[in-house]
Order: sequence, then C-alpha cells, then structure tokens
Amino acid sequence: MIMCVIPCLYLCPASTSVLPMSCLYLCPASTSVLPLPLSCLCPASTSVLPMSCLYLCPASTSVLPLPTCPGVPVNSRVSTKIQQLLNTLKRPKRPPLSDFFLDDSEEIVEVPQPDPNTPRPEGRQIIPVKGEPLGVVSNWPPALQAALARWGATQAKSPALTTLDVTGKPLYTLTYGKLWSRSLKLAYTLLNKLGTKNEPVLRPGDRVALVYPNTDPAMFWVAFYGCLLAEVIPVPIEVPLSRQDAGSLQIGFLLGSCGVGLALTSEICLKGLPKTPQGQIMQFKGWPRMKWVVTDTKYLTKPSKDWQPHIPTANTDTAYIEYKASKEGTVMGVAVSKIALLTHCQALTQACNYCEGETLVNVLDCKKDMGLWHGVLTSSHGLKPEVICPCASSPEALTVAIRSWFLMCSMCALCVFSPNVIVSCVSALMCIVKPDGPPQLCKTDEIGEIVLNSRAGGTMYYGLPGVTKNTFEVIPVNQAGAPIGDIPFTRTGLLGFVGPGSLVFVVGKNEGLLTVSGRRHNADDLVATALAVEPVKTVYRGRIAVFSVTVFYDERIVIVAEQRPDASEEDSFQWMSRVLQAIDSIHQVGLYCLALVPANTLPKTPLGGIHISETKQNFLEGNLHPCNILLCPHTCVTNLPKPRQKQPGIVGPASIMVGNLVAGNRMAQAAGRELGMVEEEGLVRKHLFLSEALQWRAQSDPDHVLYVLLNAKGAAVCTATCVQLHKRAEKITSALMERGGLNTGDNVVLLYPPGIDLIAAFYGCLYAGLIPVTVRPPHPQNLAATLPTVRMIIDVSKAACILTTQPLMRILRSREAAASVNVKTWPTIIDTDDLPRRRPPQLYKPPTAEMLAYLDFSVSTTGMLTGVKMSHAAVSTLCRSIKLQCELYSSRQIAICLDPYCGLGFVQWCLSSVYSGHQSILIPPMELELSLPLWLSTLSQYKIRDTFCSYSVMELCTKGLGTQTDTLKARGVNLSCVRSCVVIAEERPRLALTQSFSKLFKDLGLSPRAVSTAFGSRVNLAICLQGTAGPDPSTVYVDIKSLRHDRVRLVERGAPQSLPLMESGTILPGVRVIIVNPETRGPLGDSHLGEIWVQSPHSSSGYYTIYGEESLQADHFNTRLSFGEPHTLWARTGYLGFVKRTELLGSTGDRHDALFVVGQLDETLELRGLRYHPIDIETSVSRAHRSIAESAVFTWTNLLVVVAELAGSEQEALDLVPLVTNVVLEEHHLIVGVVVVVDPGVIPINSRGEKQRMHLRDSFLADQLDPIYVAYNM
Repeated sequence: MIMCVIPCLYLCPASTSVLPMSCLYLCPASTSVLPLPLSCLCPASTSVLPMSCLYLCPASTSVLPLPTCPGVPVNSRVSTKIQQLLNTLKRPKRPPLSDFFLDDSEEIVEVPQPDPNTPRPEGRQIIPVKGEPLGVVSNWPPALQAALARWGATQAKSPALTTLDVTGKPLYTLTYGKLWSRSLKLAYTLLNKLGTKNEPVLRPGDRVALVYPNTDPAMFWVAFYGCLLAEVIPVPIEVPLSRQDAGSLQIGFLLGSCGVGLALTSEICLKGLPKTPQGQIMQFKGWPRMKWVVTDTKYLTKPSKDWQPHIPTANTDTAYIEYKASKEGTVMGVAVSKIALLTHCQALTQACNYCEGETLVNVLDCKKDMGLWHGVLTSSHGLKPEVICPCASSPEALTVAIRSWFLMCSMCALCVFSPNVIVSCVSALMCIVKPDGPPQLCKTDEIGEIVLNSRAGGTMYYGLPGVTKNTFEVIPVNQAGAPIGDIPFTRTGLLGFVGPGSLVFVVGKNEGLLTVSGRRHNADDLVATALAVEPVKTVYRGRIAVFSVTVFYDERIVIVAEQRPDASEEDSFQWMSRVLQAIDSIHQVGLYCLALVPANTLPKTPLGGIHISETKQNFLEGNLHPCNILLCPHTCVTNLPKPRQKQPGIVGPASIMVGNLVAGNRMAQAAGRELGMVEEEGLVRKHLFLSEALQWRAQSDPDHVLYVLLNAKGAAVCTATCVQLHKRAEKITSALMERGGLNTGDNVVLLYPPGIDLIAAFYGCLYAGLIPVTVRPPHPQNLAATLPTVRMIIDVSKAACILTTQPLMRILRSREAAASVNVKTWPTIIDTDDLPRRRPPQLYKPPTAEMLAYLDFSVSTTGMLTGVKMSHAAVSTLCRSIKLQCELYSSRQIAICLDPYCGLGFVQWCLSSVYSGHQSILIPPMELELSLPLWLSTLSQYKIRDTFCSYSVMELCTKGLGTQTDTLKARGVNLSCVRSCVVIAEERPRLALTQSFSKLFKDLGLSPRAVSTAFGSRVNLAICLQGTAGPDPSTVYVDIKSLRHDRVRLVERGAPQSLPLMESGTILPGVRVIIVNPETRGPLGDSHLGEIWVQSPHSSSGYYTIYGEESLQADHFNTRLSFGEPHTLWARTGYLGFVKRTELLGSTGDRHDALFVVGQLDETLELRGLRYHPIDIETSVSRAHRSIAESAVFTWTNLLVVVAELAGSEQEALDLVPLVTNVVLEEHHLIVGVVVVVDPGVIPINSRGEKQRMHLRDSFLADQLDPIYVAYNM
C-alpha cells in the first residue's frame, strides 16, 4: 500500500489566517481523482488554509382477417348454385364469418400484471425538502485557480502532498509552491509548446484526457490544475491495460463524444501502456486516435515572465468532465461547471463544519461516495461510532447529502448495519419522484428517485443534449400531471425516501434496480440473500454479479458468481438450489439463471469490483464460460400464451369451404400442364418400356454416348454408348439366368458404388424379367453402422439374389461383416466383374405396363424404412414428364452429382438418359470429397446448361470453396453457361443455403435465377421440378405465428416473425396437387396449411410389404376427399404445404400456381396445442451462438429437447445453454426442457443431407450420445 499526503485548498469559516489542517485520505486504485473535496472554500474567510491530506493508495390479441389473394373473381370459378349462395350471404343479415371458420392465428402473450396484494402508498404527496442555506460571505476568491495561486505564493514551502509506502514511510513530498509552479509550467506548455503560434494543438475549451495511475496522485494533481489554469477541460479516465479491457469500447465512446484527441500521462505510465510490435502505443478498441503528452517536469517549459494564466471569475463554463457508466454499460461524461465547482466546495465546508488541524481519511477515489467510505474506514480504526457519516453522491449531482457527525448514535448504527443510509440534505432543494415514466412526485411513504436542484451539481452529459434533457432538466409534476414549478431538477440515480425530520434515506441506486413483472427488486438485496446461504465453501464473497436480461417481454434475473477452485460440482449445485429457494421465499421472485464461473474470470472495474455491464454483455454474447449453470425458465416465465384449444368439429367441411369462398380465398389446388403423347423420331408409343427403349437406341444410334463417369481428377474413367450399355446388360442377364436359378418377378438387390455398372445391372434385371432393388453399399470403414441397413433392405425385399462387384462381395463375406450380421444367410451373390460372353436366348418383355418395374427403398427422416413399387407405366410417364419439363433431347448434356439409390436421384442417374437420349455426365458425390471443385469445374469444362445435385453437395461447395472463388476464376471456371441448377430433395427448400450458393459463385458467372429445387415423396418420386419453360421460383414471406395454427398469412419481407419460403419447383406435367386437412380430409383454401395430396400417372403403385398391409396402402395411395371430388383417387405425400397464385405467367399463359412445401407431417412437434416445424426451431438455435455447428430438436415426455453440436472449445459448452433457451423462448414461445451439447458429427444425417431426428432421439433415450454437457432446465 502506498500512503500519500495530498493538499487541500481550504478557506476556514472562523479565521482570516492560514491554518494547517490535516486530511487523511485512503485512496482507491483509480486513475481519475475528483478535486472537489481537496479544495474546500470556507464561507467566512478570505484566506486559504493549508489542509494536508494523507492518501493511502492501494496498488491498483386481435384476430386478423385472412389475406385475400389476387386472382380470378369468385364468380368465374364456382358453379351457379354456389354463386347464388354467395349472393345470399352478401345480404346484410348474413351470419358472421366466424360461423364458417374460426381464425385463431394470433398468439396472445400475457402481459405481466402487478401483484394485487402489493401494499399501496397511502401518505400525502411529498413536499420538496430544503437543505440548510449557504452562509453569505464576502471576498471569495473568484475561482478555484485563484485560491491555488494565492496559496502557492503565500505558503510555498508548506507540504501539500506526501506519498507514503506500505510501511508508512514518506516517498516524496510536494509543496504548495511546487504544485503551483508545475501546474503553471504545464498550462504554459499545453497552450504554447504543443503546436505553432498560428496553429496551436490546444485552445481554451478543448477537452484533454488525464491518464494517470492511482499510485501517482501528485502527477494527477499537477495535470488537473494545469488544465484548469490553461482553461482546457480535463477528462480523467482509467489507465488502459490492454486492448480488450472491460469497458474500453465505452470509454472510447466517451472520448469520442467529448471530442478528446490529446491525452496527458506520466512517463512511467506511458512506458507501461500496451504497444504494437513497432513500439507505438496500441490503438485501443473504440478509441479515437490520440496524441500522448508526457507531463513530467523535465518535459515542461518554464513560462516567460510576461505570461500569466487567465483566471476568470467562476462561471457556467465547463471546468472538468467526470465519466459515468450507466446500467447498460454506456459511459457518458458529466460536465461540471466552474461555478458548480466553487459552490460545491462551499457546501462541503459548511456541511462538514471543517475547522483547523483536522485530518480527513477517505478510501475512495475522490469523485465518488467519499463521505461514506471515509466513515466506514475510520470505524475500522476504532473510532467512536458517532463519527461515522454516511454520504450520498452521484456523478450527476455530486454530493447529494451528507450527515453531520453529531447525530445520535442509534441512527449511526442503523446506517452502518442496515442497507439504508440516513443523511441530511446539503444546500439544495430535494424531492422524490417516480423512477419510471413522467417525474411524478411520490407520496411520503413511497420510495422513488431522488431529484435535486442545486448550483453545486453537474450541468449536462457532454455532447449528448437529448439524454441531458431527461436527466438535468427534470420538472416534477403532481398527481394531476401539472408541473410544481419551473425550477429544473437533476435526477441523481439514487433511490430513497424522506423520513422524519427531513432526513433522506437512500436505499439503493437506479443501476441496481431490477423490475420483474411490475415489481422492483434491488440487486444488492439479492446479493445479500445469496451470500447468506453459506457461500464460504462454494463462491467468493464480493465476487457476485446480479443483473437482469430482457427475455420474452419481461426482465429475467441472472446471478453470476465466481466459484472457488476446491468446490465440487455437488456442492455448487446444492448451493445454487438453496439460493433459488431463498430468493424465491424472501423476495418472491424466480431466478432465470444462476451461473458459476471459474475464479478470477469475471471482468473487473478499475477499483477491483465486478464490471456488471461487461458481465451481462459476456452472458448475452456467450463469452462468460461458466463451469456450472442452472436455468429455471419453467418457474419464472409465467407470461406464455395460453395453449391453443382445438375447436370441436361442429362445423362441417362444406361449411368451411363456403366460408373460404366468402373470405375470397381460392381452393388450394394446382396442376402441371397436360402430358401429351411424345413423338420420338417417328416412334409413337403409348407405353414405352425402358428395356425396349434401350434396345431401340442400341439399334438406331449405337455409338451415341449416354453416360460419362468422372473421377476426382475430372477424367472420364468410363463411358457407355447405347450399344455398350445394351450389351453389358445382356451379359448380366445371362449371368442371372445361369447362376441365379431365379424366376421371373424375383427381387434382385443391386449393391454397387455410383457408376455405370449400377445402370447396366438395372437394365440387365429388366431384360431378365427380374425386379431390381438398388441399395447403397456399406461403408468399408463403418460396417457396424451401415451393414445392418443393407441387411434389413435385403430381408424386407425378400431378395433372391445380390448383384455386386468383387471388392464388395469380399466385404459382405469378411470377418468384420460377420461381427455385425449373419454372413452365412446372404442370398446368392453374383459378381458382375467377370461376366459370361454369351448373349441370353431372349429378352423379357412385360405383358402389361402395369407390371412392376423396380422397388425404391429409402429410410425416412423419422427412421422408417419404406419401399415403394414403381410400375413400367409409371416409369415411362415419369421420364416423359421430366423430358417435357426440362426439354431433354439427344443433343443435350446434363451433369448429375447425386446419390443414385432412391427417389428422383435414381431416376436421373439410371432412367432419364435412356428414355430421352441425352448425355449424362455422372459425378459420384464421394469423389467431390476428394476434389471439391470437381462439380463446378465439370460444369464449366463441358458448358453444361442443366445440372442436378443434392443439398449435401451444395453445402460442401459452399463451405469448402467459399474462400477459393478467386482461385477458381483464375483457373478459368465459368458458370455463365448454367441455365438450371436443380437441388433434388424431399424437404422444405433450404433458402438460406441456395441463396448463399448463388451469391458465393456469382463472381464465376452463375446466374442468381439458375438455382432452384425439386420436390418428391415416397408416394410420388417427382411432384415438382423446375424446368426451362416455367417462371422463376417464387419466394414469399409468411407469418410464423400463423403457421403454427396451420394458417398462411403473407407478410412483407423483413416483417417481425416472418419466415421466407421458396417455391419447390414447377409442378410436373400430368401432376395435380391439392391441399387437404389431414384430419377431416376436406380440401382447404389457399390461406391454410395442409397436407399435400397428389394425383399423377407416375405415382407409385403402393408400398412393398411382405404380408400386404392393405389398410396403410389404401390410406396413402388410394384415398379420397371427404367432399369436393369424392371419386378421384389421390396419394397422400405426408408433407405439409400450401398453394399460392402468383402474378407470374406459366407456359400456358395462365397465372402460375406455386406449391410451397413447409415440412413433413410426421416430424412436426405438437406443443401447447400448436404445430411446430423442427427446422424453424433449429434455424433459431443455430443462430444463437457462433460455435453451434448444427442442431436438432425433438420432444421427450412433452419436453422440448435441443441437441446442439459444439464447434468451438469445450469451455464454451455451458455458454450455449442460456442462449439456446433465450432464442427458443423469444422466437417460438416455447420453454426448452433439456439442452444437450455434443461434439460435431453426433447428429445423424442421411445421404440426402436430412437429419435423422428420431435416430437421435433413440440415442438420447438410450444414453448413447456421449454428450459434453446436459442441462435440465428447471
């Protein structure tokens, strides 16, 4: 500890002589020292008294109408009878629309209501309290600088400041003469030596930062008074220790708002500032560019004899600026005028009754709460309790009140041992007003904010006139709202009330006020309660931060404490649980979050306390890194919307339809163009079998190349002309006939890597009259996870034979495979690497087109393995529809980067080229992992116009090539040739990904209109596919709250709670879709979200089941509407969506009906009576923190479980818990029950890039996730 004796300029009330007065100060580690208590002017004196100060310095609900879609008038699309009914309903006596349908699309958030049992104030309106008047004296020095000049001349050798070390030995002494002369030198240097005579760096009125450590009070004194003499405005700030100092950005805001460009400091302090590698002082975060000036004596210039400082009479000009941090952490500068400085000194002198020979002791820096700390410190030195004098102060009002030491001891004891502080007003007019809203006077028994009218206070927030008016120019009003006068008051930021005898009781600060559900709580009281719960073993006393965060329309209380290193996790959770109970029972408020962080990690203030606003900022940004955390949203969030009560089905479907028509809503249905007969070079066939198509192409155009297979280097490793493919298929047919012992119609599993072998095997099966089943081969490095799925498909499909390659055959029979499945029960395995050369005697031709062509097996995102049957007629019609939509001809080239095992990916890889004759360039996705630019380079090299990919491929390119666009451009990659890039998927279009992809590769010439999506399902593999002739895909913005009620309300882009949705591609020729209520099976209007039903000649024939579940098959594939078109058979896709008529024109010239897919019906979450789509919650979660790589949600016993993959360090794991809980509560009105933080790659994703949420749920319930952290929110 360094002890220093500091001077006070003091005018004694009862004397005109210079008397010594000793003032003992205990100074904190602060860099800005407020000189007010050091310069005390005595009202009854005209002389200046030496006052020696000893400093001990430590080492530092409304229902909205549904949107009416623009479109064709109602009477042109309904029958005459319906029109008559509508005309009847238009009469004045028509029943209200609610009779036809109930719109509950708005969620009403309950507004927190004040507790009706809260006691109400009953006293009379408060009367402003007057402090004792200042004594009237003559012959005052005109300004504080004049007092310093007089003292420096008359008592030049008297000690002003003595600095002591920790043992009490003097280090150095500064006399009043030296103080005056050095201040004079500094003033002269600042005004005359920093620039040229014509262009000085500083002019009177400029602001200057003072950057001095607390261990050097003498240098600060010289700098402060030197600035006053030079008439520049000092702005004391803390010494910056690093670029990342707590509050550094806010200090920069202060310097910027005050226009500070020059900083004064000492040589030692300058050497200790952080430097750049070049030796220059670092540019601190948020600071303006600063010029640094050293004020040590050897760098100062002695003023010329004819130069004298200008010392004007104290006026309203700013003397100095003191910084003040608000509750939110914003730092503002409080300007104190010269007259306020002088008046404050008078008020302190009179209120404290200073007289000669006294020693004052203070532990604070002199700008805050000086009297209170002074009293506390002296009490610890064994002084009588009656000398303890609480003092109330604030940066805006300086000293608000101070109690003289002659008050009774009982009051002194009260102020020391209770949170309340009793004080006596000082030379001012004071009243109490409500802290929120208009400054209405409080009642006598009501706590409010203290406002003060005094000449001895701050005048404004420098450079911030708007905020100044609300703080320094407040006119209190009475109960009727009328002003009580025209005198402006200043808000002090202190909370209290006026007690008996006009004594003011201060109970807290506005900064520590927490308002939860209309009730106010004091942060200090909550800290006291937390410390009362035996914290000795768990947390450090004095290292607790309490603040509130706004979550879901109310303030939520958060407590953060530093945990002791030796505290166990069990001790910590026990302590946290007891704190929760104590605060709930004592304060009747629930804690939202209680977090424990490692010792010494919370951001500190310059005085060593906790920087509350910086801690809050770290909490909200996920930079707190707690080691233990407990969230209690279930108990403290009480304003959730009421759960939706589903209405009983009292209104029939027909009435709902009529109600839709009354509201002006179209029935939600759409259709692709007509699917006419296709003429193929004179060949007209109603049912063109693909096996015949390949034979015909092998005869008519044998050398036409149908397929080109590329490797990772972009080289063509295999090509197949029409005749080559045909001949290889024939050889496979021979092998099947010779080795398999198969019968017509048997199922054959095709187990091949993506390539031309797979295609040849498929047509070989068709030639042999067998039913191919394509299966993804097991991963050699992960047989335990992938081989059981292969086995399951083989067993379910009742495959009689497996066609595969030699390497895969060895894997199937290996020891590693035997560890996962029974390898002895494989069906016949035929290796197609070694085929017979004989041709088959004949090729099979199906008797009818309704015969089964192949089976399509796929694992859905809900974990269900489903196989659908595709007939020859459906295959031919599907290929014909794609040919029409994409304008595919023999001269065309398309590039395919897809997995070829199911759905539309298989159709494009194996079927479409044989039907349409175009050339397909095949890029296996696994090759892309070895060479990321492969796909894009191929598009550029072959000048591809149409390409098909998956979301996995697009995401791989977006993440992996994001920084390589310049390199690709330099290598000549040009994507301007791409007209259509279609993403094949069975999900909602990933708009963010497609937009990122378009923007990222725009510099390579990719048109933003090129990227689109396709949509298919199990019942119909291709419903939508963006073609060449149709309009561009539409994007709409829907209200996400309405969507939870199965309603579609369009909003403007950027509207709150808006969700962008992209059209899922143009509906294919021959396809009809209708939106149906999945429960009533009645058609819906286009303002409703419902299940997408499809009717098409290329729909699947049904599920392939062993024993034939006819009920399930009839329900999904051959179902009827409950009304409307009762005889039409539809297939249920299992996906929710809606149809909107757009302003765009289709290929037929009619307005285009766009289909928007929202999500899978089986995956939706039914919570609080509402329908939630997992992807929406996951999008919010992934946005919550920078380290969340991926997320997935599911429900478990009515609890919402969020699994988040952590891409950062494990110390960030617990940061995710409150952020995930916050964002889901804010955006989706749901309370997260469990947050599971896992390593990257834990969330299972299938080959199509879709999350397997049900697999994840099963792993969670079986405790197989091996999480980093699991938080159960209470």
